[in-house]
Amino acid sequence: MGAGLTQRRRRALPWLVLALWVAVLAVAAPFAGKLADVTRDRVTDYLPANADSTQVAKLQERLPGGESTQLVLVYQRDGALTAADRATAERQIGQIADDHELTDTPKGVPSQDGTTLMYPVSSIEPGDDDELRNAFVDDIRETARSADGLTVEVGGPGAVTRDSKKVYDSLAGPLLYTTVAVVAILLILIYRSPVLWLIPLVVAGIADYLAMGVAYGLNQAFGTSISGAGTSIMTILAFGAGTDYALLIVARYREELRRVERPYEAMAAALRGCGPAVVASSGTVAVGLLCLLAADLNSNRAMGPLGTVGVLCALIAMLSLLPALLVLLGRRVFWPLIPAFGSAPKERRSLFSAMGSSAGRRPAAVLVAGAFALGALALGALNLPGDLKQEDAFVDRPESVSAMLTLADAYPGSSSQPITVMTPADRGEATLAAATSIEGVASARIGRTGEGWTEVSVIASALPQTDAETRTIKNLRDELDGSLVGGPSAQQIDLEKTNARDQKVVVPIVLLSVLLILIVLLRSLVAPLMLVAAVVAVWGASLGIGGLVFEPLFGFQGTDPALGLLSFVFLVALGVDYGIFLMHRMREESLGGAEPATAALTALRTTGGVIASAGLILAATFAVLMNMGLVSLVQLGFVIAVGVLLDTFLVRTYLVTSASVALGRKVWWPGPMAKAPLPEAPLREPERV
Repeated sequence: MGAGLTQRRRRALPWLVLALWVAVLAVAAPFAGKLADVTRDRVTDYLPANADSTQVAKLQERLPGGESTQLVLVYQRDGALTAADRATAERQIGQIADDHELTDTPKGVPSQDGTTLMYPVSSIEPGDDDELRNAFVDDIRETARSADGLTVEVGGPGAVTRDSKKVYDSLAGPLLYTTVAVVAILLILIYRSPVLWLIPLVVAGIADYLAMGVAYGLNQAFGTSISGAGTSIMTILAFGAGTDYALLIVARYREELRRVERPYEAMAAALRGCGPAVVASSGTVAVGLLCLLAADLNSNRAMGPLGTVGVLCALIAMLSLLPALLVLLGRRVFWPLIPAFGSAPKERRSLFSAMGSSAGRRPAAVLVAGAFALGALALGALNLPGDLKQEDAFVDRPESVSAMLTLADAYPGSSSQPITVMTPADRGEATLAAATSIEGVASARIGRTGEGWTEVSVIASALPQTDAETRTIKNLRDELDGSLVGGPSAQQIDLEKTNARDQKVVVPIVLLSVLLILIVLLRSLVAPLMLVAAVVAVWGASLGIGGLVFEPLFGFQGTDPALGLLSFVFLVALGVDYGIFLMHRMREESLGGAEPATAALTALRTTGGVIASAGLILAATFAVLMNMGLVSLVQLGFVIAVGVLLDTFLVRTYLVTSASVALGRKVWWPGPMAKAPLPEAPLREPERV
């Protein structure tokens, strides 16, 4: 009777897990649907936390009317503007002034060649409401229309922000659909089953939905930042990492079904076998991502918690909901390749058996050749283009960037983008006089006053984001004591400076954190050092490949300042993820009595197919970012996708395996497995995946 009761409980457990997930999703649904409402891609959501430009943006929000939305209307005709063109411009500007509350009456500034007329427009009406700001820019563009050969473009910082927002708004749907399609195609090819591929995909989708609800809850409880880039990364990790964990679990479950009759017991054995590796690998990824909390750049710091939420939700779903569904569906879910109880896997010469054999025959030669190849590729990083400028940030040039380039051609002697100086209210006139006397300043004027501060708008004589303008901003900061210098160009300077600082701080923290976790998990010092060195080499080679193709192939004129840090964090965390899969199986085989070389080659043969499949899926999900409209996302997706492929097919299969063979038991030093041969024990023949 006791056995029957136990059996009934086992049959009921998957149904209880399924019911629990239905309840969890019912609770999470209202929160997940609100995530878009708290997603912010404003300037202060990306700027360094304590930089001058960040403080300026925050102070502007406190001035009367809130942070102003600054635009530039550009009227241009090839040859020369006509009297009718100027009349059209005056009429449109007049309508804008009537419809919106502006800081002052816009005045036209003609170019010397007579082809262009520029109207700076600054509105205080939108306040600090993003939707109102977006509506303001859209309404200006609707009012200022081109006609009869007259080109009208709306540029300026407010227009750039609006165009960036449009790109992020367009990401959510295409990103999700493309990611699902890519993962579905790869799972169908991997499983060759009309049903099995759907189960991990559905569970990954549920994990992503849960992550959205959790992210919203964290925002409401702790004020964590939610950005378009961060939610994109969260979705990719929920699908990519989640599917990776599913591949490992399903492969081990299939293996156990050949030895265990009941699906419930087979799944329990599978989770005992690969569960620790899945938990350890996801925990390592989460810790690596959380190291971004040490970054000073808001956009970098915010990406850590969101990525962690995506990984952990995927882990929970894959360790609970996926096993429950597979057990309920039974062996038939593998149709037509159903693993029968007592059967042996079909013998075949696998690709990873051949790779392992070649790595095992000449491990030293393989190591030297692989290290040389990675080092040579890393040299390509010297060819990376300089820091990405604002006008080069979009894959397809939007109207705001087109207006910026038109202004640069028509007004070569001055900037159309103001530098904002915030000074104490009682020093407004003195600051104005001091600013106009600084080298590189063409003009300056006093703007709004409030909350004890006065806004001074400074126009540099140099074009935006040039070396000359950078020197002017530095001169302003050096000579205007007690004042804060901000604006778009100052923000770019602070972004570059802070990214460099974050890389120096976060990279060592990531390396140390991951290394300590690996030492605890593998009970060794040599193996963790080997894995960390391997993923660092992959990162360098991936950046090098980016340097070889970004400008010549893609035509990118700059590199996102955050690329080095973000690609490092993701590649180290995700690369170690695969290393844990391989080394965990190697350790398991060694504990079973296998010699070091045999354990290494068996681990590669049994996990190589799973790691390759997981690597392909993860690389494909990050490659989805290459279809997005921002150069920064394209570059990040490319470097991570290339790095994952290098890690999967070169480092894990050849370099780590050959190093393990060459080191023998020393790979487990100074743990007990390195000291003496283990007692012989019968080895079961592993299934080749």
